[in-house]
Amino acid sequence: MGKYEKLLQRILDGKSDANIAFSDLCGLLGRLGFAERVRGSHHMFRKAGIEEKINLQKDDNKAKIYQVRQIRNIVLKYNLEVK
Repeated sequence: MGKYEKLLQRILDGKSDANIAFSDLCGLLGRLGFAERVRGSHHMFRKAGIEEKINLQKDDNKAKIYQVRQIRNIVLKYNLEVK
């Protein structure tokens, strides 16, 4: 099991939402097929077939808790897998 598969499993478990590195979360979204656009401190992710827009901002070097929950909900709703 690779780095991003393990990270996705941690996110889906929901036990360490406050402990996800921002750069790892951005990398995971890239592996899930999302395209990234950066505007200032905002990292926006889009993917064809996904209604939701993902907008991430750093909280020091960690992802914000509500953003991790948002990603978990999108992964579950669309049954996304790491490629």
